[in-house]
Amino acid sequence: MLIIVNGILITRDPACPFIENGDVAVEGPFIREVGKGLREKYPGAGHIDARGRLVMPGFINTHMHYYSTFARGMNLGGKPATTFGEVLSGLWWRLDKQLTPDDVYYSCVGPMIDCVRSGVTSVIDHHASPFAVEGSLFKIAEAAKYFGLRSNLCYEVSDRDGETIKDAEIKENLDFAKFCGASKDDMITSLFGIHAQMTVGEKTLNQCIEAAERAGLGFHIHAAEGIEDLIDGVSKYGLRVIERLHTYGVLSKKSIAVHCIHITEEEMDLLQESGVAVVHNPQSNMGNAVGVSPVLDMIKRGILVGLGTDGYTSDMTESLKTAGILHKHAKGVPSVAWAEPPAMLFENNRTIMERFIKGTVGVLKEDAYADIIIVDYKGPTPVNEQTINSHIFFGVSGRHVDTTIINGRIVMKERELVNIDEEALLAKSRERARKLWERI
Repeated sequence: MLIIVNGILITRDPACPFIENGDVAVEGPFIREVGKGLREKYPGAGHIDARGRLVMPGFINTHMHYYSTFARGMNLGGKPATTFGEVLSGLWWRLDKQLTPDDVYYSCVGPMIDCVRSGVTSVIDHHASPFAVEGSLFKIAEAAKYFGLRSNLCYEVSDRDGETIKDAEIKENLDFAKFCGASKDDMITSLFGIHAQMTVGEKTLNQCIEAAERAGLGFHIHAAEGIEDLIDGVSKYGLRVIERLHTYGVLSKKSIAVHCIHITEEEMDLLQESGVAVVHNPQSNMGNAVGVSPVLDMIKRGILVGLGTDGYTSDMTESLKTAGILHKHAKGVPSVAWAEPPAMLFENNRTIMERFIKGTVGVLKEDAYADIIIVDYKGPTPVNEQTINSHIFFGVSGRHVDTTIINGRIVMKERELVNIDEEALLAKSRERARKLWERI
């Protein structure tokens, strides 16, 4: 047993949201008890002294692309992209075609280290490597196991690389789902990935739906991210993006629709009726200049909206801060978007992740998974239940995290990664990235 003592506990448990000078007892992968005086109650247990620092549930990222980190610093030359479609074809679809199986593994190294260092304990990832499809999700799972990250993985099916590769992509989703089903481990789960409606024709979409139904999987798909997706749906099928996905039954409580920018009020009604989770990625949307997702309106309609990074960063506090200021700026009203971004990160992300696992995450309470972070932040003003979200928004970043515990395992302690050779792994990552850049 391990006990974290002397912490300012931000539990995210409505029954007991804040405990000053509190303790958390961990036994195996679970939290056994949250309260005070637990070191005396369990005298034989090991302990970590939080020394008055914040003790919180680990952050959850509900949309990530690990492999995209290999683009960091890459210079492709040529004409700068002026549209989202040019970003896809000129950057991402050139990069992912060059990934080898070993590249897939080492493209995870940097972002997974960043996750651990910034207190992210659960990630839902969306992968593509069209000329290294077979076994790619297993490579990511191998890396996730090494770093100890709770992970949900899928492969994004599309028609862009031909029939043979598309069939392999469907098979990879099914093979990995079978593996996850057999392992029955909440540390590694799966969804059925589709890139976007604009990259899957009628035949492929039907194949994906049939395969996912057979495996009992929901979908993880980009939806109405760029205007190109909308134009494609209307011109080819006479349907807007959400309309097409709804018509085919892609949207449900088992699925994630990412972005949802170019949508109407009628499409919001379809999202709400389906129960699908929407994931907002504010930094990515701004960086790709695709528009502002109407997440405040979606939340008012009762749509479950979570928060992701889309590979732009691994630090969820960056997405939190960006979401807050983006929607104030977009609405032209400084008093909006104070409550919604924290709800997305601390409440909705937990709800989304728990749809795909059997246990409880994102909260410090008895029997929840022991995904816990200690944050070295001392507020200049009072820190309590009412003020904590403001302190996180204005004062806390991922780099304040100094201890990360996932599933009861100490992965980082006092800023030192545990049993992880960070330098050697990053050196190998840089070598693989350099060789990949040379092939493009």
